[in-house]
Amino acid sequence: MARSGVRGEGPAAGDTMFPRPRGGDGADDGAGRGKSRPHGDRRRRRRRALRWSATVLAVVILGTAGAGYLYYQHLNANLKKDELNLGDAKDRARKPKANAAGQTPLNILLIGSDARDSEENQKLGGAKDTFNTAPRADVQMLLHLSADRTNMSVVSMPRDTLVDIPRCTDPGTGKVYGALTSTITNDSLGRGGPGCTVATWEKLTNIHIDHFMMIDFAGVVSMADAIGGVPVCVDADIYSKSSDGHGSGLKLKKGTTYVKGVQALEWLRTRYGFEDNTDIARAKAQHQYMNAMVRQLRENATLGNPNRLRNLAETATSALTVDDGLGSVAKLYDLSKELKKVPTKRITMTTMPWQYSATNSGRVVPKPGDADKLFRLVREDIALDGKDKKESGATAESTDPAAADDRIAVQVQNGTRSSTRSAATGRAHTIAELLAGRGFTEAKADSSAVPGEEKTVIRYPSADLEGDAQRVAKALGIPESSVERSADTDGVTLVVGADWRSGTKYTAAKDDDTTPESAQAINGSDEKQCMHVNPGYTW
Repeated sequence: MARSGVRGEGPAAGDTMFPRPRGGDGADDGAGRGKSRPHGDRRRRRRRALRWSATVLAVVILGTAGAGYLYYQHLNANLKKDELNLGDAKDRARKPKANAAGQTPLNILLIGSDARDSEENQKLGGAKDTFNTAPRADVQMLLHLSADRTNMSVVSMPRDTLVDIPRCTDPGTGKVYGALTSTITNDSLGRGGPGCTVATWEKLTNIHIDHFMMIDFAGVVSMADAIGGVPVCVDADIYSKSSDGHGSGLKLKKGTTYVKGVQALEWLRTRYGFEDNTDIARAKAQHQYMNAMVRQLRENATLGNPNRLRNLAETATSALTVDDGLGSVAKLYDLSKELKKVPTKRITMTTMPWQYSATNSGRVVPKPGDADKLFRLVREDIALDGKDKKESGATAESTDPAAADDRIAVQVQNGTRSSTRSAATGRAHTIAELLAGRGFTEAKADSSAVPGEEKTVIRYPSADLEGDAQRVAKALGIPESSVERSADTDGVTLVVGADWRSGTKYTAAKDDDTTPESAQAINGSDEKQCMHVNPGYTW
């Protein structure tokens, strides 16, 4: 996984990551129980300030109402915004359906940019000859917040993963970047902006992404300083520096150290010195930092200080680039309230299962089977810690009677494509003929490209077609749990999934909802995580 050249580590390259701002309610403000009303008002104001401290994206409105409004507008102006998805509509993933309570999951792509677009970023990133060149998305993490807000999953993708990057259009210049095959994923950022990285993830995983947050080198340093230090651990003295110039420069003694500022950036960028000097080990170090940071924010009583909070708000809003859906302090605060509902013990950090490319040395590709499985678990909102409460009970049969088989119009689509396999040829035509042979003479194959589906599914747009959809499912032996209402279709639509790539008999696969071991899951409450130091980088 080591990579040479101007984008390498230390003087030759850069990586960053977004230190995810989340937190709890803070600690007791230390005030006694005042008996007068003014004291009670002060206590209430303090408690409100402590609630804001739940996240570094919090806002403290100080002074008069007018000054508070101006400060709020100032923080909004700090935020940089960009478009969410720059890909074509055909490459976009379908929005997830709501659960029984009407709740939907939330997916946020966290992007760390290696841009050398300022004097500070150039100094921090090194590699002087790369100033103002196209940025790369050297850290990519998908944060999945469950629909019921009980758990959170994070999936990292190694920066050198070979993927298909879809066609993207730069929203500023109108320049169209053609689609690429078998290209390293971090190249996506330089093809119009973070919206192309989002489009690449959606094409690969078929997971609908609601928002993105991006941060650069300088942002990581300023955020790490504002947080006040995050505890990290190494099992030996480490100095990430080699004789040929590789390394982040990180120098720590064995045990736990609170890192902040430039040292935090060095930790997050370190590849040479951790385990086998690969990007995979670096992702583990980043997960350790994120987990420790969440615990630190939730436990740190000093975050109740109004001046500290104001600094955090200034720093966070200045450091981030977000999509329009998160483009105000109010929206970020609403997001922080959703994130803090998840207890630390229900946060799971993972790395996309991978294997080395057989054709491109030093690069990796999604591991067949395991990568698809991890993406499916996220797509279907299944907790990666294995602690989901399963819903029981069969799907209710429609009260609307089905039409006669030869009167039911069915559109059949080929959704057999997955992240590791191309679509099976002719599946829509084959299954449409199968239906016609069973009396559904209005069944037609749709030859247009559609997103891949892990499981075969039948969708219908309105209650008056529910019975028709269930009748088609019964005729093919497809379980009624795979029949769903969707506003994205205008009639009964059968999407042949990756679980039915061949043959004319459908057999529902038995679900295995356990997280693959190759995803290297780490629980957010695990305080014993300690990075193994490569013996060649000790001092």
